[in-house]
Amino acid sequence: DGPIQYGNIMYDRRVVRGNTYAQHTLPVSAQPDPLEIQRQQESRRRAIARKRARDQFRPKSPEPVQGRKHIDVQTELYLEELSDRVEEADQECQTDAFLDRPPSPLFIPAKTGVDVASQIYEGDLFDFDIEVKPILEVLVGKTVEQALLEVMEEEELANLRQQQRTYEELRNAELVEQQRLEEQERRHREEKERRMKQQREILRKEKETAEKIAARAFAQSYLSDLVPSVFGTLADNGYFYDPVERDVEQGFIPWLMEQVSTELNRSELGRLVLDGIIRDVVVRRINLFNTINQAEAEFEGEPEAMKSMAEHLEMGV
Repeated sequence: DGPIQYGNIMYDRRVVRGNTYAQHTLPVSAQPDPLEIQRQQESRRRAIARKRARDQFRPKSPEPVQGRKHIDVQTELYLEELSDRVEEADQECQTDAFLDRPPSPLFIPAKTGVDVASQIYEGDLFDFDIEVKPILEVLVGKTVEQALLEVMEEEELANLRQQQRTYEELRNAELVEQQRLEEQERRHREEKERRMKQQREILRKEKETAEKIAARAFAQSYLSDLVPSVFGTLADNGYFYDPVERDVEQGFIPWLMEQVSTELNRSELGRLVLDGIIRDVVVRRINLFNTINQAEAEFEGEPEAMKSMAEHLEMGV
């Protein structure tokens, strides 16, 4: 209900700039916020009031002086009679083939109506000093109002910056305190986990030691009767032996048998060679005696020839 304030809409925070597709909108099933509804109604009332004030302060023609009135007059280059009914006419024409032609002359409509003249003296229709006064008042008022609004906006922005700085300082202090508490909590948690890990390790070692002691006692009680029986069974099966006897059986006796076999092979080879020599001598003797017998039969009665043949055979033998 008070005076309406105006300002530059470029500094108005309620004016949305840029793409509006990504704006947050409430779903259909969501419950509307009463404060948001009240804020929207207030913005609608302000918009209506601004529109009404804009229509009121819109520049318009000054009021006519007393005894005169405003009327609509024609300001076109050619006068034309005005009538409510539009004249219409139908015409037909057949165009020829397209030919080059000069441009059409400027159309000047025929004059209609009756000319009326009037004598207007200087100062009858417009007085600059009187007519310019409301325009100057509007311009000066709007300029002063805009300047006041800009000053108020600057003060408001300065206050907002101061509040923002105060909020930033408070938030930074709270952030530092939060980090300190988080670090303290982390140290406590790590210390707790380390203590629990040490305790679990101690319990594991104690359990392992108890199991080892129990296993050792059980092994001693179990092996007390098992060792003599095992050693007896192994001795019966021949796993425990005399090293000298085993060396004689596995080393000396095989070597002795190998040497005896070698010696027997050599003796057998000597006998075979001797048998071959004897066989060759016997065969030669047999052949010699056969030859002598044949010679005696051939040279019977010739002692000299017989004697030379015998010497020759003896030399050959």
